[in-house]
Amino acid sequence: MENKIGIIVGSLRKESFSKKLANAVADIQLDGFEFEIVSIDNLPVYNQDFDDFSNVPEEYTVFRNKIKELNAFIFITPEYNRSIPGCLKNAVDIGSRPSDQNVWDNKPAAVFSSSPGNIAAFGANHHLRQCFVFLNLLVMQQPEVYIANISEWFDDEGKIKKEENKEFIKSAVESFTQWITRIN
Repeated sequence: MENKIGIIVGSLRKESFSKKLANAVADIQLDGFEFEIVSIDNLPVYNQDFDDFSNVPEEYTVFRNKIKELNAFIFITPEYNRSIPGCLKNAVDIGSRPSDQNVWDNKPAAVFSSSPGNIAAFGANHHLRQCFVFLNLLVMQQPEVYIANISEWFDDEGKIKKEENKEFIKSAVESFTQWITRIN
């Protein structure tokens, strides 16, 4: 059985480092695992009235159905103001509602965070993990993936330049696939 891993990027910017990192992860070939980047770019801001009054935007339905199809998730996030970007929190909220239909429930997850500075989006990484406790996403604890100085990682074509960085990402993804296998 093929495990389908969704990659969710917490940035809307076309040339974001998080999107470049997501593409690098999606290019990794591992037997029994398929990676798919799930766009959150078109999701309207969550409003519970949509669910309560049966006026759910089509974008919510498409997103929720896609999440249901996937077995696990890698969340790749930058840090905005020492926390997660609003678009990522919005996507997490859309998937979690209505509360009795949480599409994240009991699925494995990993968080990869990065920033151009030295802190490596530590705050965003942990704020996202905090949300996942309530949503019952089963987060890989080790290895932790914090990437500092991400602006130095990519060439002009958006590919990771250094072999050691490619190996670090591949090793983290392999650890995540082991986590998925262990808990499933």
